Amino acid sequence: MSSWVCSYVTRNVVNLHPFSLTKHFDFPATIRRRPVSFPITSAPKFPSLKLRNSQSSTHEGEEGSESSVQALTIPEEWLLPSRAIEESEWLRVTLHKWLDDEYCPEPTNVEISEVAAKSYYSSLLEKETDMGEILLKMAQDLTSISYQESFHGAFTSANAAINLIVDRIETGLL
Repeated sequence: MSSWVCSYVTRNVVNLHPFSLTKHFDFPATIRRRPVSFPITSAPKFPSLKLRNSQSSTHEGEEGSESSVQALTIPEEWLLPSRAIEESEWLRVTLHKWLDDEYCPEPTNVEISEVAAKSYYSSLLEKETDMGEILLKMAQDLTSISYQESFHGAFTSANAAINLIVDRIETGLL
């Protein structure tokens, strides 16, 4: 608050009111502080946590161990220009519907779905198959949009788009 507002309120509001801190509460009050001691007699006990190994065990006959998490990549046939157009158009329509259903219909959803689809299309044309790289590029492209009157942002939108793509890959491969 600016000093002008504070001085105005003090002069014109506080002084006009018949209530007085000094009269009613013996203000200014003195505060006595006492030292606080914690009667901690033993160290706190927390439940033990069991951690699992993040690598899968090796099977007999296999050399080395593989991580239990596999890299998720775009199918090679989606990198063809004709298929890239189909997939980016699918993303535009699906993401727009998802944003409208998940949050509320708003003009920003149209712009988000268009920018995400263009980013996805350019990634496919550049033969980018790593979902992590596609996510980062899409999030960067989505930062060009203003989210002031929106319920979400660039990274939540990019994550939603990638989740939709992953769902499509998983259902198409099963």
